[in-house]
Amino acid sequence: MVKILKVKMVKSVIARPEKQRKIMRGLGLTKVNKTVTLADTPEIRGMIHKVIHLVSVEESKE
Repeated sequence: MVKILKVKMVKSVIARPEKQRKIMRGLGLTKVNKTVTLADTPEIRGMIHKVIHLVSVEESKE
């Protein structure tokens, strides 16, 4: 079973450091309330950890 993460952008990246903006774009999040599904890998977990104050995360199994 592959673990899937549903990541939703809940806050804007306006007035955030450029590094955080790039991480959000790397996750595929460009607009508030947009949700993307991503594989649960250490790389994705690290990116989410850096911007956890801007996103909400839900785990699911597929």
